[in-house]
Amino acid sequence: MSAALAHVVLPPDRRQSATALHVQRGVRRLFAGMGCVSLPEFSLANGRRADVIALCPAGRLTIVEIKSSVADFRADRKWPDYRDFCDRFLFAIPDTVPEGLIPEECGLIVADAFGAAILREPAEHPLSGARRKAVTLRFAHYAAGLLHTLADPGAVRDGAL
Repeated sequence: MSAALAHVVLPPDRRQSATALHVQRGVRRLFAGMGCVSLPEFSLANGRRADVIALCPAGRLTIVEIKSSVADFRADRKWPDYRDFCDRFLFAIPDTVPEGLIPEECGLIVADAFGAAILREPAEHPLSGARRKAVTLRFAHYAAGLLHTLADPGAVRDGAL
C-alpha cells in the first residue's frame, strides 16, 4: 500500500451495530493472518449481501455471516442463500452469543475488535469453475472500486463512480 493511502480509512457502514463492526474487524484480521484478503458488505449475484467474504491464495472463497446477538440470529434465516457463492461458510459471533445457537453444519468463529478464532471448521463444498470465476471477478471489481474511492474520494462525490 502506498504511504499516501496508509492513513485513509473508509467510513463505516452505518447498517451494523458497534458489536457487529467489532466482530467484522476481528474476522478480517483473522483472515489477513491466514494470508487471505477480505471484503465487508459484499453483494452477491442473488441480491444477498455477505457480511464478509474472504479470498485465499489458492482461490478458495469463504463467506462469514456475523450475528451480534441471539435476537439477530433468530431474526435472520437467509444464511443458506450464501452457500452457493462460497467454498466454505461460517458464522462469526461475539463471546456473548451462545455457541450452541449456531447450526452444527456451519463453521464457527468467535471474534472481537482485536482478533478472532475459528472454533469449528465448516464443511467444504467446492464451487463450480464458472461460479468461482464469477464471484472472483465480482470480488476484484468491488475491491478495485474501494481503492478508487480511497484514491479519489472527489470522484465519488461528483458521481463518477
